[in-house]
Parts: sequence; structure tokens; C-alpha cells
Amino acid sequence: MSSGNVSAAANAVAPRLGRLAARGALVTMGGQACKVLLQLGGIIVLARLLSPGDYGLLAMVTAIVGVGEVLRDFGLSSAAVQAHSVSPQQRSNLFWINSGIGLALALAVFACAPAIATFYAQPALQPIAQALALSFVINGIATQYRAQLNRDMRFGRLAAADVGGQALGLAAGVTLALRGHGHWALVAQQLGQALVTLLLLAATSGWRPGLPRRGADMGGFLRYGGNLMSTQLVVYASRNVDALIIGQRFGVELLGLYNRAYQLLMLPLNQINAPATSIALPVLSRLHDDGERYGRFLLHGQAVMLHLTVASFAFGCAQAEPLIVLVLGPQWAPAVPIFQILAVGGAFQVAAQASYWVFLSKGLTGSNLRFTLVSRLLLIAGIVFGAQWGAEGVATAYTLGVALAWLGGLVWLRDSGAPVGAMGRNALRVMLAYSLCGLASAAAALEWAGSLAGRLAVGTGAMLAALLLLLALWPAFRRSVADVLRSRNLLRAA
Repeated sequence: MSSGNVSAAANAVAPRLGRLAARGALVTMGGQACKVLLQLGGIIVLARLLSPGDYGLLAMVTAIVGVGEVLRDFGLSSAAVQAHSVSPQQRSNLFWINSGIGLALALAVFACAPAIATFYAQPALQPIAQALALSFVINGIATQYRAQLNRDMRFGRLAAADVGGQALGLAAGVTLALRGHGHWALVAQQLGQALVTLLLLAATSGWRPGLPRRGADMGGFLRYGGNLMSTQLVVYASRNVDALIIGQRFGVELLGLYNRAYQLLMLPLNQINAPATSIALPVLSRLHDDGERYGRFLLHGQAVMLHLTVASFAFGCAQAEPLIVLVLGPQWAPAVPIFQILAVGGAFQVAAQASYWVFLSKGLTGSNLRFTLVSRLLLIAGIVFGAQWGAEGVATAYTLGVALAWLGGLVWLRDSGAPVGAMGRNALRVMLAYSLCGLASAAAALEWAGSLAGRLAVGTGAMLAALLLLLALWPAFRRSVADVLRSRNLLRAA
């Protein structure tokens, strides 16, 4: 093909890629809105039906066996999405690798269940761990169905499968909770969601795996996946060592409180980070040779994530007490200070997501592994040290560690070709703006309202008033918000 034809083909593909990204963003965010409503509804209903101890028991198990989810994926879902091409036989081999790993992990967790119960001195954990072992088989089978839909940018089908699985899983959990089955309601919710999601992914993907065969080149996938899996293992350890320490040292009740505070933090993070990455990774992987368009898409994606999540964290931190007590119930009031500390760390965590996109889309998984080993091992050490001051000490150490990791990631990527300076300014601008709004919300609520409901109402009004004032007085922040509101047009031009 001549250079002119190549250029023409590239120009034809570019608008199509932008349209796919724009449509995918709208569909995915619509699906995420449904998932947020379902998750929020589930948190409210189940928190009133179950005790902190029920959540603590499940958190004890998942802090240990959840590492199997990282091993089960082996980084192969991202490897399949990031690759320039995947043959039918390679895709089938990837399916059987993930399914085989899932089966092996299920057997290992089932066998290790007595040891998990012994570690925490909680006999009830053995049957919980054995039941949850089944999720590794289900999720292992689902991995490449999800990766294929992601690679093909069929975001509507992905959203439908996730929403359907979450809805039916929640229905199963609430049903068991109403019948008085305690922590088994949470187990049923997880297994039901995994199973229904698998069935919907398989039914809508339009792909069926063939038998595994030798001859297909799998080395690139395994190297990429191995580096990514190693990175994710370290990240997982740093995110769960807090639950492990609290559960082992302080018991199920305090762990249940910490777990709810952490899950409230992760609700917006999970609903934004995962779908945003599913859109950003295939697009950025195709744009990594076009520095200008790569940077524009990256910065816009980061800005959208920051505005959506940091605003919610700032408001949640400012109004944590009325939100948690009124929504979840007074028995969850001790989780308020834990959540406020973690919310600050959540802002830095979402800011760092753009660096993660750079590592993956540019194929820098080895560099990502080295950076993660340094930053996350320091984070783990900080959490172990912070545990001397209980759950709040753990939360403080986690927040400081995440903030330092965000800054370190920008320094680490300074020679990657990514616009790291602009990424840093993006994050600081948004975090400063919504921090000011949050401070105004908290101060107004404490000054002018007495009841919890009154504080929530006054705080909401003050937050909106402060936001409007900043939009009027701060041109750079105003432009950032305007760009987010024009996301569809900007994505089409990406």
C-alpha cells in the first residue's frame, strides 16, 4: 500500500475510533449509573438487615482469597484488549488458560479454608471460603468473553451483562437477608452476580471458544499478562493488608465498620475507574504513536474521572455523619471518621488512574511492575505502622501512601512521552476546587443547622453555592468543567 493510501486509511479510521469512544462512553456511563443505583440501594438495604459482624466475616475471607482473582485473570484480559491483533486460536487458548487457572484456584481455596478459619480463630469462615471458591471457576470462564466484548468496543453488551448480574445478585442477597441467613446473604449476592454475569456475557459475545491447540504464539500475551499480574498482586496486597491486620488484631465488628467505610469509598471509584479504563485502554493503545491525540484523549479522560469522583468524595467527607447515620443507620456511626480519612485518599487514587492508563497503553508493564513494587511496598509498611493507632491509623497511613504514590507515578513516567505535567496540574486543580467546596459545605452545615437532616440540606446548598462561585472566579476550573460537559464532541475529535 502506498504512503498516500496508508494516510487515507488512517484518516478514515480516526473519526470512527472517536465515534466508537464517544458512543462507548455514553453507553458505559449509562450502565454505570444503573450499577451505582443498584449498589447504593444494596448498601442501604443490606446494611439495615445485617450487622457489622456479618460484613466483617466476609471481609476476612475476601482479604485472603481475593488474591486469587488477580491470579485467575493473570493479566490476560488486558493483554487481549491491548494487543494489535488476536487470532481465533489465540483467543481460544486464552480462554482455556483463564478457565484452568480458575479451576485450580477454586480447588486450592477449598482445601485452604480450614487454615483461613484457624488464622482468624473464626470457625464460621471455613464454609464461607469453600462456597466462595466457586466464584473462581465462574469468573475464569467469563474472563475472555468480557475481554472480547471490550476489545470490540461493544460497551452496551458489557453494561447490560454487568447491570443484569448485579441486579439478580442483589435480589438473591436481599432475599436471604430477609429470611435471617446473615452473612450467607452476602455470599449469595457475590455468587449470584458472578453466575448471571457469565451467562449474559456468553450469550451476547457472539463468540465460542475452540479446543486448545499448540502452534499459536502465546508468548507475548503471557509476558504482558505476567508483568501485569505481578503488578496487580502487589497492588492487591497493599489494598487488603489493612483488612487483614484489622480483622486479625481487632475482630469482626471493627473490621465490619472499616469495610463499610472502605466500600463506600470504592463505590464511586469502582463505578468510574473500571469502565473508564475499558474505554480508555483500547483507544489509547491505538493512539500511542500519535502523541498529540494521545495526550488530548488522556487528559480529557482524566478530567472526567476527577470531576465525577472528587466532587462526590468532597461532599461525602463534608457530610459523612448525616449521610452514614441517616442512610445506613446509627449502628454505623463509628465508621464516620474512618470514611472521612479514606475519602481524601480516594481523590489521589483516582488522580493516579491516568498514570495506570499510560503504563498499560504504551506496553510499559515491566516499568509498571518496578514502580508498583517500590510504591506499594512502602504503602504496606506504612499501614503496618499505622495499625498501632487502630482503624483510623490504618486509614491515615493508606491515604498518605496513595498520595505519595500518585506523585511518584508522575515522576516515574516523565520520559514516557505522556503529558505528565498537565496530568499533575489537572489533578491539583480539581482537588483544590472541590476541597474548597467541601470545606464550605461542612462549615455552613455546622454553623446553621442542628439536626442531621438539616445539616445535610444546608451542606448541599453550600456546596452548590461554592461551586458556582468558583466557576465564576476561576477561569481554568471553568474551562475544565466546560470540557467535561462537552465530552461527546471532544471524544469524537480524539
